[in-house]
Amino acid sequence: MSYLTSDPNQTGNIDTFIRPPYFFISGFIDIPHMDYYYVFLCFVYIISLVGNIFVMMVIYMDSSLHSPKYIAVFNLAFVDVCGSTALVPKLLDMFLFSRQLISYNQCLASLFFIFLFLNMQSFNLTILSYDRLVAICCPLRYHMMVTHRSMLQLTGAAWGFAVFLVLLAVCLITRLSFCRSLVINSYFCDHGPLFRLAAPCSDVVPNRVMAYLISIVLFSPMVFIISSYICITHALFTITLPQDRVRALKTCTSHLILVAIFYLPINFTYFLYSIIPTNARIINLSLTSVLPPMLNPIIYVLKTEEFKESAKKLLSKRGAQRAVAPVQST
Repeated sequence: MSYLTSDPNQTGNIDTFIRPPYFFISGFIDIPHMDYYYVFLCFVYIISLVGNIFVMMVIYMDSSLHSPKYIAVFNLAFVDVCGSTALVPKLLDMFLFSRQLISYNQCLASLFFIFLFLNMQSFNLTILSYDRLVAICCPLRYHMMVTHRSMLQLTGAAWGFAVFLVLLAVCLITRLSFCRSLVINSYFCDHGPLFRLAAPCSDVVPNRVMAYLISIVLFSPMVFIISSYICITHALFTITLPQDRVRALKTCTSHLILVAIFYLPINFTYFLYSIIPTNARIINLSLTSVLPPMLNPIIYVLKTEEFKESAKKLLSKRGAQRAVAPVQST
C-alpha cells in the first residue's frame, strides 16, 4: 500500500503527472478501543446538527431576529452544519467500516470543503468579534456601522476569500506527481500530509508556501480578536453603570469561550507539532474539528436572552397549534 502509482512505468519520467487512482487514509494507528471514539464522534455530530439547524430555523422564522448581528450568527450555524457534515460521516464510514481508500478526486473535494468551512469558522468568529467591538466601544454609532448591508458585505467577502484561497491550494495539488507512498498520515485528506507525499517526485515549494499562507489566514483573525478585546476591556472600565458592564461581560464571555475552544487546541497542536505523538495530534485535531460546531449554539446562541425568548415563543406557538389541531378534527 505504501508504494502505489497509477502507472509504474512512468515513475522515471519527471515530465509526466502521476495521479493515483486512490489514496489510503491511515488515520488512527494502533489505538485500542477506537470504536468508542467513533461512537462519541457520531453522538457529537448529531447534537451539532440538531443544535445548529434549530438555531437557523428560529432565526429564519422570527422576524425580530432579522438583525445584522444574526446574519453572522446564522452564517456561523450554517458553516458548523456544513463543516461537520463534510468531515464526520466520511470519517465514520472510513474507519468504522474499514473503507480507508479514497479516490483522487474525492480526496481533493474533501480537502476543499473541510478547509473552506474551517477558514469560515475563523472568519465568522472575527465578524462576531467586530459586532461586539462596535456595540461596546461605539454604542451610539452601532446602528450606523453594523447594518444589514455591512454584515452581508463582510460575510460575502469572507466566503469569497476563503473559496479563492482553498481553491488555489487544491489547484496547486493537481500539479504534483505521486510516484511513491500514497498513505496519508491523517484522518482525512489533509493538505500538509498530502502534498508531502509528492516531495520525492515534484517541487512542493509552492505548496509549502500555500500551507504557510493558509496558516497565517487561519490565525490572523485571532490577532484581530485579541486586539478587539483589549479595546473592549478598556471600554468596560469606562462604563459607570454596573448593569451595563455585567450585560456586556456576559456576551463577551460567551464569545471568548468559542474563540478559546476553536483556537487553543489548534495552536497547541501546531506549536508542539514535533513533540506530540502522531496519534495524539490526530485525535486532538479531530476533536477541534467536531467540538466547536456542537458547542457554538449551546454556549453562544442559546444563552442569548433575545434568542431564548424567540425560541420559547416559537415552541409555544407550535405547541398551541398541535393542541388546536385535534380539537378541530373532532
